[in-house]
Amino acid sequence: MSVDLPLREAPQSICVLRLSALGDVCNAVPAVRALQRQWPDCRITWVIGKVERLLLDGLEGVEFITYDKRSGLKGILALRRQLAGRRFDLLLNMQAALRASLVSLAIPARLKLGFDRARAKDRQTLFTDAQIAPHPRSHVLEGFQDFVRALGADPEPLEWNIPIPAADRERAAERAPNAPYLVISPCSSQRIRNFRNWSVEGYAAVIDHAFARYGIHTVLTGGNSELEQQYGRDIGQRSHSPVINLIGQTSLKELLALIGNAVAVIGPDSGPMHMATTTNTPTLGLYASSNPDRTGPYLGRQWVINSYPEQVRRAFNAEVSEISWGKRVRDPNVMDSIRVEAVIATLDRLMAGQTPAP
Repeated sequence: MSVDLPLREAPQSICVLRLSALGDVCNAVPAVRALQRQWPDCRITWVIGKVERLLLDGLEGVEFITYDKRSGLKGILALRRQLAGRRFDLLLNMQAALRASLVSLAIPARLKLGFDRARAKDRQTLFTDAQIAPHPRSHVLEGFQDFVRALGADPEPLEWNIPIPAADRERAAERAPNAPYLVISPCSSQRIRNFRNWSVEGYAAVIDHAFARYGIHTVLTGGNSELEQQYGRDIGQRSHSPVINLIGQTSLKELLALIGNAVAVIGPDSGPMHMATTTNTPTLGLYASSNPDRTGPYLGRQWVINSYPEQVRRAFNAEVSEISWGKRVRDPNVMDSIRVEAVIATLDRLMAGQTPAP
């Protein structure tokens, strides 16, 4: 088959390459769903990270191939052996990182499509045959939609339908309070100079307000790192209201079920914010170091508490429109700019059913 863009013939097989992270794979699912709608007979394979697969496993009509991001050259060679004898019509390289580009070398495809030059970090264009159209200052999810558009398909409507096994739903229901509840995932992933975590005191104040005014309980969730465990202990001690601490105690499917039944999710720029988008759960994202217009919850940015523009002015003496898209404010104290009063006021508007002014 001769492959042109946009496609003139229906592809028989497409490989999607997006290894990480949790939020990004959530943002990529609607693009995969759009491809399925456009070409229902097309076989779709997704090369994905180990943890990320745990969240998406069972996605209807998708073959997952797990790549261990820590395996290096050994893992790339193993992937090449696994795919020996196969040849995809298309490879969609949806991860502009050197590691992903090296992995793409092990994936046989008639055409390899990547990001436009502005978004193709780590020289991704050297590893692709064609690039999607430029889309300056766009959200991460829109970047994945641009792959769908490049193929001549319609990315709308947005669709997720990430499956949750009945056992995980039951387990989540057993552990959730028998009352309306918030899910608070207080910590973002630990990276060098990654200053995204809000204060224990701030979370405790919001928890107490939610219970005192609305009778809403709180469920704490997160990974099993020492930082997250300490956050959970400290928030529980500081709060005067019912808190169920499930940090390090849920599977990703259980967490998705908990989020789906929550009144809202509160937390910093992290995977659970985007998991909430997949379940249409309101998200009070706390953004100061990163730009929510690029990485915020795609369907819930009206509830984001956003001090990023203020922090850009303080750190760079510039407006957001004057700096590179997605530039981070790397200040250990940047999240102190998120005021408790602003979070509580946003929660109050959400509970009152009010849409904040643009």
